[in-house]
Amino acid sequence: MGDPGGAGGAGAGPGSGPTPSGDLRSVLITSVLNLERLEVDLFRGRHHWVPATQRLFGGQIVGQALVAAAHAVSRDEQVHSLHCYFVRTGDPKVPVLYEVERTRTGKSFSVRSVKAIQHGKPIFICQASFQLSQGSPVQHQFTMPTVPPPEELLTQDELIQKFLQDPNVAEGYRKRLTKIQAQDVPIEIKPVNPPDIFSSEPQEPKQLFWVRARGYIGETDMKVHCCVAAYISDYAFLGTALLPHRQYRIKFMVSLDHSMWFHVPFRADHWMLYECESPWAGGCRGLVQGRLWRRDGVLAVTCAQEGVIRVEQTQQQSKL
Repeated sequence: MGDPGGAGGAGAGPGSGPTPSGDLRSVLITSVLNLERLEVDLFRGRHHWVPATQRLFGGQIVGQALVAAAHAVSRDEQVHSLHCYFVRTGDPKVPVLYEVERTRTGKSFSVRSVKAIQHGKPIFICQASFQLSQGSPVQHQFTMPTVPPPEELLTQDELIQKFLQDPNVAEGYRKRLTKIQAQDVPIEIKPVNPPDIFSSEPQEPKQLFWVRARGYIGETDMKVHCCVAAYISDYAFLGTALLPHRQYRIKFMVSLDHSMWFHVPFRADHWMLYECESPWAGGCRGLVQGRLWRRDGVLAVTCAQEGVIRVEQTQQQSKL
């Protein structure tokens, strides 16, 4: 499996030597982000995990589109930003075609445009910009929040199992938790301050969780880790805007757009802190912003997204 920007076939493959003994290669590399090349700048992607909504996961489309774009640049060029719009609902029953346009190739920056197509119509459009490495004395960043390390926290799966052991949990909640637990999500998550899932009390529109890809990716072309981070970045992101409005039941929630800025090298299979916040919601839309921090306090990625959020009032229900 060749890596993006390489001379080999399609795929976001590691291409960095053998996998450590006893370690499983990340399904995000072997399946989710491994595109089939149909023609020059034309690729086909398939689905690994489909949410309960039976709509395609937005992070998968963003990640696969970035894989396609990365195949149309040299190995030395690294992605520094992408800007996307979700224009139609994706169909989980058929593959997605990714058509790449080589919009501009400059001395320092190159732009690639990607159109994701199903049933002959675009469902998603994206522009990604790539840059050759350049040094600069102009550097600064925010300070990473102080939080417990991931080793001291429970995973999302462990938290759900803990809730399920409570004999007083209502059957409706138990079914909901069991359904979440059964999802084959290729991401590991450890919430820093997990919300009380049985409470409808409003919370501040902020959340922090440690996140990484399941399995091993290793040292490889940085574009591979950026494609994986693009997949990860959409998970639970828009839900941040609903934390102050937990008295409502979600009728409809989808992403409208998604933007990312990649600042420094990182490993998507190492724990990173995802800091999410929602500065505004209104007009059936919510805006969320996120920062992915390396464990050493370096800001690796910045994200932003707006989505449609439609809700209805729900009756108060006890967990007992």
